[in-house]
Amino acid sequence: MPTYDFRCKKCGHIFERFQRTVDNKEGILCPKCKSECERLVGAGSGLVFKGSGFYLTDYAKKHSVS
Repeated sequence: MPTYDFRCKKCGHIFERFQRTVDNKEGILCPKCKSECERLVGAGSGLVFKGSGFYLTDYAKKHSVS
């Protein structure tokens, strides 16, 4: 599930929330003051490999000898 950032329209509190892409973006309430929130538009993130087992050479272009 993707993580979205939300900001409270009343108190300005910013928080993250896991939410399915098909879920309604409206009606999210601030965990501090219980007021309506808006979803922030982010730049997105790239693919991140974490942990051992991923190496730069694993996806390097292979040179063919003809």
